[in-house]
Amino acid sequence: MAEPRPPGPQGNGRDSPAAGAGAGPRDGAEQAERDLHREDAESDSSADSWSDYGSRDKPGTTLGRTVPDGNVLFPDIFHTDHLLFYERFRAYQDYILADCKASEVKQFIAEYLGKVLEPSGWQAIWRTDVFEVLVGVVGVNFLALKAVVQLSEPFLCESQDGSFTLECMQELLELKEHQILLQELWVVYDESGEFDQTALAIEHVRFFYRCIWRTWDEEEEDEFDYFVRCVEPRLRLHYDVLEHRVPSGLVADYQNLLAKCEELYEKFLNVRNSISSNDSDSEAENVSMVEGLKLYDKVEHLKQKLRLIENPLLRYMFGYQKYGSLQAKGLRPTGAKVTHVVPWTMTASLLHLLARDKLCPESCEGLEIQFHRDPLAAVNACYEGDRVIICPGHYVVDGVFCIADSVEIEGYGLPDDVVIEKQGKGDNFFDCTGANIKISNLKLVQHDAVEGILNVHHGKTTLENCVLQCETTGITVRTSAELLMKNSDLYGAKGAGVEIYPGSACTLLHNGIHHCKEGILVKNFLDEDYEAPKITMVNNMIHNNEGYGVVLVRPVMASEMKDASAQGTKGNTQPTQAGDETACAKGSRQEQPGCVTDELELYKRAGTSEQTENNSEIANVLGATSAKKCQMHKKRLSELGFTEADDNLMSQKMFVSVEGNQFKWNGKGSFGIFLF
Repeated sequence: MAEPRPPGPQGNGRDSPAAGAGAGPRDGAEQAERDLHREDAESDSSADSWSDYGSRDKPGTTLGRTVPDGNVLFPDIFHTDHLLFYERFRAYQDYILADCKASEVKQFIAEYLGKVLEPSGWQAIWRTDVFEVLVGVVGVNFLALKAVVQLSEPFLCESQDGSFTLECMQELLELKEHQILLQELWVVYDESGEFDQTALAIEHVRFFYRCIWRTWDEEEEDEFDYFVRCVEPRLRLHYDVLEHRVPSGLVADYQNLLAKCEELYEKFLNVRNSISSNDSDSEAENVSMVEGLKLYDKVEHLKQKLRLIENPLLRYMFGYQKYGSLQAKGLRPTGAKVTHVVPWTMTASLLHLLARDKLCPESCEGLEIQFHRDPLAAVNACYEGDRVIICPGHYVVDGVFCIADSVEIEGYGLPDDVVIEKQGKGDNFFDCTGANIKISNLKLVQHDAVEGILNVHHGKTTLENCVLQCETTGITVRTSAELLMKNSDLYGAKGAGVEIYPGSACTLLHNGIHHCKEGILVKNFLDEDYEAPKITMVNNMIHNNEGYGVVLVRPVMASEMKDASAQGTKGNTQPTQAGDETACAKGSRQEQPGCVTDELELYKRAGTSEQTENNSEIANVLGATSAKKCQMHKKRLSELGFTEADDNLMSQKMFVSVEGNQFKWNGKGSFGIFLF
């Protein structure tokens, strides 16, 4: 009986050559050293193991077992898909990939498998999309990451249509030269513990190629550590999704982007392979080259979006474009507009006050009134032009307010008297897509959420005289949406109080934004797909935020990075003049793949004592950033051969009006810039 093999000392995984088909004889000294190390590892029961699974001081298996689905009585298999984040993280970092480059991934995996995988003597279920069959492993081709198998006796097979007979499977294996990918094998359970590490190793390989590896990874720049650049962020995203820390809409967007990127990349490879290697100047050759360049540009753009979602920090800062399935009801079939009343408790005096102040101050003729038990039911019953009046009380709701029509939601009383509190875990609280929505005189309280308290996806939303007690992000104004917020108070956000996306319009008048991680976060992509946001901030009090009062997020431009490289100012955080920010890293943007960075350069602006200067400086920097965006787009059009650009497109600038705002006691200052 073979003993479980230790994976070797912690390191880059190259201390032991790969074993497998095609491997030549090794040097005797290297073999002796490797054997000596193995004996030492086996004899030292106190030696650290890369995993508790299969440890030498624990007789028998430590892995669970699971019964395969289906009608065929397959033997039980090892239960290995339950591994925790830190278990996979440690395995990939310390023993499988370590500091390898993208082009070395397959080699490192082969070397790792050569140390821990039993070369023969075990059974597995070979699974594909159309069949499952029991096989026995008689050898392993480590370099190809394949197992040499033969059908087990008795023959056990299950397929969708039952057409895979013994003869068919034998013929299929012959076509494959009896070699199948290791990640298609599920190791049959063995209670001795002999094959624990084999089962775990195959699980790591299977998970890697299913969830981590991308077809384009091997062509990425090799100057960077593949684990840090790709494996870690993708692994963290996978577990964040499993643990419901990522909004469901963002997960769907990521999957769609990934599928689209893979499709375009395959087309790009086909076009690239079709271009002949000679220097032909034929028209067909030129057309193929132009098509290839266009596909390459699209693929790079999608890859950047994927990286933004994969990186936890950038994922929070940039979020995603949510295309909700909300459909506006439009006008009621009868054409009537209804007033919906939500009373906590209805009394004769309250009804009299409502009739006097809200229901029929002038004329009650033709007014239709509906009463509801809770605010969510009232909003769900609304059609275009309806009005919801919520009486004083503390309402606890378990659901999302999805407002797709132009409606008005009003609290009857002061905000602290009309409280709507969300219970239960969920993505959103208020989702607004209506053309003209107004919310007033309410206090909104949110707990244990993934997304912010109010999301404006489309149309215009007016928020007046409200109090928002947040827990994650406060208000998010998405691309093409508009927010007017006035005389309101927002606090408690673990992210930004207000997030302003490119292509949006945000007007903030006489508000308090305080005790958040950041006060206001302005996101500006220097990219032709996004217009600059239009921002008006007048007489707001932004104070006691952990970071900055206002933060601008934008990418580093190549010219800035070159200037920084020439001046040797990497990591410099000295203040600069508005519109003339110093670059945050050396080299070109291509040398910073994936926009993944653990440290974002921060630029601290003027002191908080001079409020007038703060307002002026914020306006100047935001305006300069917008102008820079237009210059970059014009240059890009020129490089593509377009000498005249659309006047409307080129005139898009970040409209900024910043006056009379006060910034006090913000942890990092009034204004900062995140460069990525």
